[in-house]
Amino acid sequence: MLKKRIEEALNEQINKEMYSAYLYLSMSAHSTHIGLKGFANWFMVQYKEEVTHAMKLYEYIHDQDGQVKLTNIEQPPTEFASPLDMFEKTLKHEEFVTKSINDLVDLAIKENDHATQIFLQWFVTEQIEEEANDKEIISKLKLVGEKGSGLFMIDRELVARKE
Repeated sequence: MLKKRIEEALNEQINKEMYSAYLYLSMSAHSTHIGLKGFANWFMVQYKEEVTHAMKLYEYIHDQDGQVKLTNIEQPPTEFASPLDMFEKTLKHEEFVTKSINDLVDLAIKENDHATQIFLQWFVTEQIEEEANDKEIISKLKLVGEKGSGLFMIDRELVARKE
């Protein structure tokens, strides 16, 4: 059985994960609109991952006899200055999610909730991977610049990302 504070915090995290999904779906749409199908694919795969993250939380709350309470999802931005802008925003957002996950772990420790601490370790590890991926793409975008064949090479690389 989940303590009330843990249940509320996990429900808040579901909302954050669904916002993440919504943000990446918006970035995918924008990438398609500007003709970068590889970027669109990368963000679509990211969208699906974020929904999976939300569902892990959803199922965990139910498994622990808690109650899932869904709230409104904030509208994400729909316009972006460039592919680099999208990935810089992605990294900033993932850093926000990392802090949120770390805060959840801290709460689970404070509440002496060992099961939730163990459950959240998957998310801690996942966030390390998320930020590293974003930083790698940002480095490549800065290296090749915003225009030209380098951007198309990165786009071609990103189209290969699978779920």
